[in-house]
Amino acid sequence: MPSIDAASKINYAELDNAINNTKKAIATRFDFRNSPVEFSIDKKEKVMKISAQDEGKLAAVKEMFIGAATKRGFSVKQFEWGEPEHGLASTSKREVKLKDGLETDVCKQITKLVKESGLKVQASIQGDEVRLTAKQIDDIRTCMAMLQKADLPQVLQFVNPKS
Repeated sequence: MPSIDAASKINYAELDNAINNTKKAIATRFDFRNSPVEFSIDKKEKVMKISAQDEGKLAAVKEMFIGAATKRGFSVKQFEWGEPEHGLASTSKREVKLKDGLETDVCKQITKLVKESGLKVQASIQGDEVRLTAKQIDDIRTCMAMLQKADLPQVLQFVNPKS
């Protein structure tokens, strides 16, 4: 029986490339001269931290990062932006939660959508992924198209196809 997994993964190599592109853009801007901007990623906690000199520069860094990330194939839905916080020496910092892996609520929402669709597809939650299984590959393809059109809070990628 053919199957495929619906997942939401972040490519950390591409995330590093987006951060490097943002740093290059910051280096060329006159208003960022002599003002430090720092990025740090905690892959275990799935959090990225950004710090800048003030809130205005932090907002500009956010816009530059979103532009670089979308060029690298990321969706805005893959990042959950926290509120800016004041740090030491009048710096501002912001935490960005990386949505790596489907949350339990989204997995349940996907299985509910599959059951309500009336397609002959079974959906089972496998940790932070949802496995779609059917007797015919065409049913899975129809289900994949339906899930792509659904307004889910996370981006879906379909991985591990088995026929």
